[in-house]
Amino acid sequence: MRTLILFVMAMALLGCKGDPKGADGAAESSSNPMANVSDTLVYPGETHFKSIRQVTHGGDNAEAYWSFDSNKLIFQSNYAEWGLGCDQMFVMNATDSFYGEKPPMVSTGMGRTTCGYFLPDNQHILYASTHLHDKECPEVPLRMNGRYVWPVYNTFDIFVADLNGNITAQLTDSPGYDAEATLSPKGDKIVFTSDRSGDLELYTMNLDGSGVKQITNELGYDGGAFFSPDGSQLIFRASRPKTEAEVAEYRELLAQGLVMPTNMELFICNADGSNLRQLTFLGNANWCPFFHPDGDKVLFSSNFEADGGFPFNLYMINTDGTGLNRVTAGKTFDAFPVFSPDGKYLVFSSNRNNGGTRDTNLFIAEWQD
Repeated sequence: MRTLILFVMAMALLGCKGDPKGADGAAESSSNPMANVSDTLVYPGETHFKSIRQVTHGGDNAEAYWSFDSNKLIFQSNYAEWGLGCDQMFVMNATDSFYGEKPPMVSTGMGRTTCGYFLPDNQHILYASTHLHDKECPEVPLRMNGRYVWPVYNTFDIFVADLNGNITAQLTDSPGYDAEATLSPKGDKIVFTSDRSGDLELYTMNLDGSGVKQITNELGYDGGAFFSPDGSQLIFRASRPKTEAEVAEYRELLAQGLVMPTNMELFICNADGSNLRQLTFLGNANWCPFFHPDGDKVLFSSNFEADGGFPFNLYMINTDGTGLNRVTAGKTFDAFPVFSPDGKYLVFSSNRNNGGTRDTNLFIAEWQD
């Protein structure tokens, strides 16, 4: 899911620190995630951010998701200085910052992982991993016939683990891609993406993996789905090949375990798949949507205003398609916006304050409407 970071790096090739810390290198603890903010990382025009605190300092860090009690976050990183060859899962307190020291890893350290998410008990997490197929990191193809592509590994399955990293359950075992799992805020359903039908569609299941139900059924890549705050709706990204050439290209790539994510729009539907409708008509890549706490707006990342692939900025839009406005004002990459369950904070990934490197770090913003 977070592989679009690699797209930003690739496009850059084609087109183109400072929180207080204690003796152990981590920011001093507090019950307030913003207690240690010492200087602003808010750009002019970012009026929804009262303050921002940088969480990680190096590597590619993305897809941070809150625990149900808003006290912890799970995220994925491939930071080489932590001894990682590809993405693994880490858990942190919402007050932590990391300046090189490695946070607790909750995945196996084998294979490649993606899309970690907390279960309602705040003591277990789920994530997708390829480790049952191969302990080594799978290859990451970036281009096919000159076009940027994402790998869709048919060795991904979805697992549950405790906060010590012990796998306690395997939720999927069907051949093919099963990944991108998130939970309803009601704590009763999981939504995920699978190609078990021959196409990349959305499915829901119970927390124990039972009761699998197909939600979407239209040609194209449906993924990155999230429930609304009341659990009644789903927001997700999708490609919709229309012409004969587009359909042929999509099918050819999918047969090779690849998708092309450079043209995606946002779609919204009821949690049972009914009332499906397209939300954005912006062009380019619109992705990683997440509901605003009021349930009537959606935050997402997009490069629709860009000519050369980036910048990606965060935008907000009403669920009826009106009221589009830009939230961030970066020059490179802002993505993966996720509100805390209490609605006070937004965690996101950004290239800001990376010293001119390609590092993508986690940031927590104090949100104001």
